[in-house]
Amino acid sequence: MKTYTTWTDLPPEDRGASAAIGNFDGVHRGHQAVIDIARTQAEKTGVPLGVVTFEPHPREFFSPGAPPFRLMNAEAKSNRLAKLGVDRLYQLPFGVALAGLSAEAFARDVIVDGLGLSHVVVGADFCFGKGRKGTAQDLVRFGQEMGFGVTLAKLLEHGSGAVSSTAIRSALSEGRPRDAAAMLGHWHRIDGAVIGGDKRGRELGYPTANMSIAGLHPPRFGIYAVLVDVMAGPHQGSYHGAASVGVRPMFGQNVPNCETFLFDFDGDLYGTHISVALVEFLRPEEKFDSLDALIAQMDADCAQAREILAAL
Repeated sequence: MKTYTTWTDLPPEDRGASAAIGNFDGVHRGHQAVIDIARTQAEKTGVPLGVVTFEPHPREFFSPGAPPFRLMNAEAKSNRLAKLGVDRLYQLPFGVALAGLSAEAFARDVIVDGLGLSHVVVGADFCFGKGRKGTAQDLVRFGQEMGFGVTLAKLLEHGSGAVSSTAIRSALSEGRPRDAAAMLGHWHRIDGAVIGGDKRGRELGYPTANMSIAGLHPPRFGIYAVLVDVMAGPHQGSYHGAASVGVRPMFGQNVPNCETFLFDFDGDLYGTHISVALVEFLRPEEKFDSLDALIAQMDADCAQAREILAAL
């Protein structure tokens, strides 16, 4: 997958794509349905399959002080889109210039003159342009006037409502990762580099790979059964494990992070990029009366996680 962070000066072979447009936070089943429509059109016309998205998320640009809400960072989104077979990722920088374009200017300057898209697919509730004044129907009209095809995708339903990033955030906040996965079409993952910690886990017999969750919507704090992918390096591969997501009340810490213990693993992961999939919530965070009580509970957590993951 080729990734571009601009909509200007693209080489001819990367223009003309059939592309899905949106923020695609989580790349959930609704997003995948939109991408699949773009894929069908790409295959029919023999052009690349593209995705147009924005970084940072426009909500971060307009409300920089708002609580973290993202389901995925840019790296995780890129990894997921690559797995879906996307050929071209146009990860457009969202700032003053892009935010100031009218809906018509976005269609003309970005879709036509910049990316040269042959066909675009958006959700039926798509809004674009300055002040989000452009609607999906406006995009259809601009396509007719400017020479690109437009398909509007219906919203995907799940259970009693539409599949949405908001519904997925609610499931994660309530400690229901399997319900989130049913809407996502994949496990919810925390991706990033392993960072240095205080090494308390190693002293307790449970060395952990520590990751920041800054900027991400925090799932319910507590202990999870997890699947872990080490993305590169000598330990590249897939592992089972148990993870603690939260503020570590036993040790008075208050910066949320994700600490993962990989089962049957021995090695150094500092600086390595890993992907931690939340499978099942085991219990909330807890402050224990002693380290021995904590270790006994960690033994029980890992035994429970092993049993859960073995049944997948």
